[in-house]
Amino acid sequence: MIRVELRLLLLRRRTWMSVLMLATLPVIVAIFLKVSGLGSGSTSPVFLAEVIHNGTWFPIAALALVLPLFLPVAVLLLAGEAIAGEATAGTLRYLVIRPVGRGRLLAAKLIGIISYLLIAVTAVTVTAFVVGWMLFGLAPVKPLGGTGPPLSLPQAAVRIGLSALFVAASMLGIVGVGLFLSVITSTPLAATFGALGVLVTAGVLDQLPAAAAIQPYLPTHYWMAFVDLFRAPVNWSNMKRGVLLEGGYGSAMIVLARIVFGTRDITS
Repeated sequence: MIRVELRLLLLRRRTWMSVLMLATLPVIVAIFLKVSGLGSGSTSPVFLAEVIHNGTWFPIAALALVLPLFLPVAVLLLAGEAIAGEATAGTLRYLVIRPVGRGRLLAAKLIGIISYLLIAVTAVTVTAFVVGWMLFGLAPVKPLGGTGPPLSLPQAAVRIGLSALFVAASMLGIVGVGLFLSVITSTPLAATFGALGVLVTAGVLDQLPAAAAIQPYLPTHYWMAFVDLFRAPVNWSNMKRGVLLEGGYGSAMIVLARIVFGTRDITS
């Protein structure tokens, strides 16, 4: 079942179209930066000011660009369709009456979503590294804040890789929400829009001073914590909190999805 799910994922045209769209966005931004030089202003978004002078920063800037909206939407489209899509197509009842088991089916869908997530994040990171190299050149990275010795290219590459892994881990919470809603609804769009509603609500609350008491518990709160990898010394605390929070949300939602899926009448 897992092998079949991965094969379907890799053979679907929309999988690679969505990955291509995610990887293309930073390329477009890089071209505009190269032509206009707008990233050199003090009010530029995170990392973009540094990209103009050092392309080594561009993979980090690209992750920051796709993280708030584009990557979550792409992941939620897949998660929302995981079970609800099979139900809409009329194939779910045939899947669960085979000697597979509902838990194994859910696990296969989850592995497929995580595989897509890793492919997408890797594509964005590698594409941005190549584009940054071609347009702006590569150089050692000076830590944020101006303290500490510059990071060599191998050291920067390791931290870029860790940043990509953290971004992927940051999606675990919404993956769990999307999968849970896909189990309890009958249409992929309902599951996707429901999960997007959770995402947007969390993002809005994370910007409201009045909601400061609950912000550390919102799934979007630590998404940009990978910035701390480029400080001297590295501050690991926010990244640890982010991974624990996302893992907690993701695990809780997946357990709930398994409980509901195990009792849902889908064969009648």
